[in-house]
Amino acid sequence: SAVEVPAQVREGEPFFVDVVIDANHDDQATIEVFRGAHLVLSEEKPLKKGENRYRFPQTVTGERLAEYTVRVRGAKEDTLLDNNAVSGLVFTAGKPRVLVIESDPKLAEHLVYALEQEDIQVEVRPPQGMPESLSDVQNYELLIVSNVPATALSGRQMEVARTYVQDLGGGFLMLGGDQSFGLGGYYKSALEEILPVRSDFEKEKEKPSLAMVLVIDKSGSMGGEKMEMAKTAARSAVELLGPSDKIGVIAFEGEPFWISDVQPAANKARIADDISRIEAGGGTVMYPAMDEAFQALQGTVAKLKHVIVMTDGISAPGDFEGLAQSMAQSKITVTTVAVGNDADRNLLEEIARIGQGRSYFTDDPSAIPQIFAKETVTASKSAINEQPFTPQVVRPTAVLSEIDFETAPFLLGYVTTRPKPTCEFILATEKGDPLLAWWRYGLGMTGAFTSDAKSRWAAEWLSWPGYSKFWAQLVRQLMRKQDARGVTVQVTQRAGRAAITVDAIDAAGRFLNQAETELTVIDPHLGTRKVVLSQTAPGRYSAEFETALPGAYHLELTQKQ
Repeated sequence: SAVEVPAQVREGEPFFVDVVIDANHDDQATIEVFRGAHLVLSEEKPLKKGENRYRFPQTVTGERLAEYTVRVRGAKEDTLLDNNAVSGLVFTAGKPRVLVIESDPKLAEHLVYALEQEDIQVEVRPPQGMPESLSDVQNYELLIVSNVPATALSGRQMEVARTYVQDLGGGFLMLGGDQSFGLGGYYKSALEEILPVRSDFEKEKEKPSLAMVLVIDKSGSMGGEKMEMAKTAARSAVELLGPSDKIGVIAFEGEPFWISDVQPAANKARIADDISRIEAGGGTVMYPAMDEAFQALQGTVAKLKHVIVMTDGISAPGDFEGLAQSMAQSKITVTTVAVGNDADRNLLEEIARIGQGRSYFTDDPSAIPQIFAKETVTASKSAINEQPFTPQVVRPTAVLSEIDFETAPFLLGYVTTRPKPTCEFILATEKGDPLLAWWRYGLGMTGAFTSDAKSRWAAEWLSWPGYSKFWAQLVRQLMRKQDARGVTVQVTQRAGRAAITVDAIDAAGRFLNQAETELTVIDPHLGTRKVVLSQTAPGRYSAEFETALPGAYHLELTQKQ
């Protein structure tokens, strides 16, 4: 069976969903057509032995990518129920659409209004609405992440965003805030990889020094991926500290072990080697390890003192509340990380509350490095700069045309980052740190604006005449560009294989011959492969590829002479 739909239509343009059903006997069945999760029609049809074809008229409005699924049910003699659903994707052309992921969606209203004034459609979602599938994110030309920590996103959500940019030419923009860039724990994440700036930076000498002790559970239940991720997280924490900071590492099971004494973080290689030697085994006795961290920090000279405690189990008893109280009185803050459902979350949350830190829970070990990175940068209090400044133009560009930065109001803060070597560095702060940078990543573009677009740091920009123009021009620079003029694509799918045919003409209406035509195929598990199309007739290119996995396949076509 198969669903045949046009690859691309204009918004509101009528088209047909063609359904092909192969039957091995005469029967009667109900054909249901779904757009996404919504049933759009249901009709009972007679089936004759052999191939049966039916057409259903449809239009798409308000969506960039519509997934049509057809299900056949109610056939009396059908014994193979698992082959009764097939899908097809329809892409629509219309106004550009932007998806904003914002920790507090109400705070995005100024940016939404500014973009809609410039004929750009905007949807706002909280962090849990970050797309988990390419079919979702393909509805938009640009994804904006505004003050959302990495700890609020899953590894899958970050990988979908990276694939969307790298392989499908999507646009991505990260905005600043106290939960963004390094402060959001993006160090060494999939999203930091695609950004034009890095989350680690040279800590200024006048910033307060930090002494931190990591207290890591190495009991038997921490074996395997948990232990490896905990070690990766600890090494990342060391990398994020400045040379004047100090760090120590304690691992505990039945008793505590100093893996690395409190020492300057400048000894990064030695400390990382010590961390690598941690091995899991034993029981869970947490109190003595926390007390060791307390005693060590009491004897250490530093402006800021912080402890991160991570465990996946229930500890032997101890006066944890009393110890957290003593630490708080000594101006030592405590953050706790509960890994998995067997951890004593109530106790860990109470320790963090009394210790004036933060508490985290994750059942995904791969999230531990992002939590440690977020905590390290937050505790060092060096990544945020809340001194008013005026933007400095480093590189004139069309995006800044007709915007007078000489008269632009102050921005009231930003997150410190450093530019990657090949990025385009457009705007700087008065200290020379990046304010706006962008670069090309794969087929798409990504940008970083290290201040914000709302009332915390951009309060004075909201009434500035250049606000709407700046954001609209930046969005148009970064968003996915669609240039399918003169190209028609037809895809058919049968029996686990898909056939694609591309017809191309040039601007003068002549057949486009001898063009390098390549297809990127992204399967439902985000695996990618390249398929080269061969010319089979004047202006026509064809190829076939396997579609063995159930779910949506996304195709990106490039053609050049």
